[in-house]
Amino acid sequence: MKIVLASQSPRRKELLGKMGLEFTTKAPEIDETALSGLPARQLVEALSREKALWAARQEDPEAIVIGSDTVVVRDGEILGKPASPAQAEEMLAALSGRSHEVCTGITVCQGDRVVSQVEVTQVTFRHLTPQEIARYVRTGEPMDKAGAYGIQGLGALLVEGIQGDYSAVVGLPVCRLGRMLLDFGVDCLALSAGREEDAL
Repeated sequence: MKIVLASQSPRRKELLGKMGLEFTTKAPEIDETALSGLPARQLVEALSREKALWAARQEDPEAIVIGSDTVVVRDGEILGKPASPAQAEEMLAALSGRSHEVCTGITVCQGDRVVSQVEVTQVTFRHLTPQEIARYVRTGEPMDKAGAYGIQGLGALLVEGIQGDYSAVVGLPVCRLGRMLLDFGVDCLALSAGREEDAL
């Protein structure tokens, strides 16, 4: 069974690979600004669906296609990727010493069947000094990340606590996706165990 990830994100590819799946990737070509007025949870669900459906149209109808989208939300405001180092510093200062939500939409589709869900995780930052924020921004890591940080990298030094799915903050809610794939007949554990047995 062919599995396609509608993303070129190295973080999502790594997470999906750790689920024991063999898959190909396809970068979706969609206009994300067309949905920009939606609330965060609706936005990530809609964008994950649009990405998956776009990729599905390029594939065999039997292929299982996975789409995902993640945003950082503080006090109802969506924090996207910073446009400049100065904006990255502003975002990090706004997150300092506070909790915020990371909303990740996930869609699995095969033929006419489309299932979308949303995973919400609460992340709490420790208090950051202006000097720490400036040093982190100088590493370059925040510039391609929603909310201006990457929890899987140096951004972990900023995070005091997390409630929910860590992998969803990285960009792909592994536990939820595994359950969704089961409903499509894909058992990640069984596939991995089968490959291990074949290797013996």
